[in-house]
Amino acid sequence: MQQAFIILLCMIQTSTLMAQKTSTKQKIESTFAAHERKLITDGKGTMHVFLVTDEMELAVLSATSKDIDPADPLLQTLIARMLATVQDEAHAGVGIAAPQVGINKNLILVQRFDKVGGPFESYINPKIIWRSTLLRTGAEGCLSIPDRREEVERSYAIRLQYDLPSGDVVEENVEGFTAVIFQHEIDHLFGILYPDRVEEQEATPSTSLNTSIKFSAKDGAPPL
Repeated sequence: MQQAFIILLCMIQTSTLMAQKTSTKQKIESTFAAHERKLITDGKGTMHVFLVTDEMELAVLSATSKDIDPADPLLQTLIARMLATVQDEAHAGVGIAAPQVGINKNLILVQRFDKVGGPFESYINPKIIWRSTLLRTGAEGCLSIPDRREEVERSYAIRLQYDLPSGDVVEENVEGFTAVIFQHEIDHLFGILYPDRVEEQEATPSTSLNTSIKFSAKDGAPPL
């Protein structure tokens, strides 16, 4: 009787373990929707860049993206194809966000001008958890908005939080032009395009600090 009970217990434990493994596998595989998986796996190299001039593509660019599982088996394929896209000589850029290739997931690539060699790096589930009240103004363009550039105010420094492929969470401070790129790309994850920021800044006046780089601070902002 005792032996039969032990065998039954082992069978239950094995069944539970298999169910847990299956559940984990399903979680990883379901990170991307079916149409997103098709976009990622259909072809090699560069991907089509979504444009605001197309109504259906604009809907994707205007949507809020969702977090991604860092262990998703398609993640590295997507990163490689996004890198090929942003470095394509036909429309080379300094950053790209997943929604720009039709994937509403929280993933961006940024060229790190603050590092030796200016490498492109990928960031999973990036979030800005702090922004300086000190602003800088500079010209911005966008792969998804062809033939247009405008002056945009951005925080000079930010604190960034993101996930590593291992699942660990990392935080770091970024400033200058690289911080501008992060802000531009992370905006994409919330369906915000840089012309939206231009309209916003026009509605909220700031005071110039009269430096060689155009710095400013929003009126009424706390002291720096």
